[in-house]
Amino acid sequence: MATVHDIEFREPVARATEGMQGVGQTLSSRADERCDLEGEKMVLNMGPSHPSTHGVLRIQLEMDGEIVTKAVPDVGYLHRGDEKIAENMTYTQFIPYTDRLDYLAPLANNVAYALAVEKLMGIDQQLPARCQFIRVICCELARISAHLLGLGAFAMDVGALTVFMHTFTEREKIYNLFESLTGARFTTSYTRIGGLARDLPSGWVDQCRKFLAQVVVNFDESEKLLTRNRILSIAPATSASSRRKRPLITV
Repeated sequence: MATVHDIEFREPVARATEGMQGVGQTLSSRADERCDLEGEKMVLNMGPSHPSTHGVLRIQLEMDGEIVTKAVPDVGYLHRGDEKIAENMTYTQFIPYTDRLDYLAPLANNVAYALAVEKLMGIDQQLPARCQFIRVICCELARISAHLLGLGAFAMDVGALTVFMHTFTEREKIYNLFESLTGARFTTSYTRIGGLARDLPSGWVDQCRKFLAQVVVNFDESEKLLTRNRILSIAPATSASSRRKRPLITV
């Protein structure tokens, strides 16, 4: 007698579903194994630090052990809430904070803040002429100092270290003038609402004139070192008009 066998025909949809479940379980197990190998990731804050100036960059790092797997920069740290700090101070008490808003030109920040308060008080047209002249001189010295640092740091970054030495030599002379005038080299707090902390010391004008005569020579030397320097990748001039010497430094 012939043997009878039961044959089961499975639907294609059922077979496909079971196959996908098997693949999903395999992928899930592999992902779990990978997570076990990688471990838990840690989020760390690097900064706010100062790659260029204080407090302008924070980097949110995602760490897998000692390996950085993700880095998210946050550049929103330039504003420091000085307006909120000033709410609990008098106008004069806030002057030292203006030194730190841009510490490359603190005297200029002092003057800008004082001018704003004086306009609010309606006394900006009553300032003595001597006070205004001294303020302008201070602002110009601060501006030259800031530009010297910018030019010197740029030159050093592209390989012209000699220019950096030239510019910082002149900056030191400006700091000597600041120290003689204000008593401080860096954070001066020299301006006052309606005037200045003190008058010019004896001999300061002669020192300033001597510096101005010397710094012009330094500008010429720095210009010769930078203008048409190969490290700046400046293409050679082709026309007569473009061959004219164009100085990099303006004061």
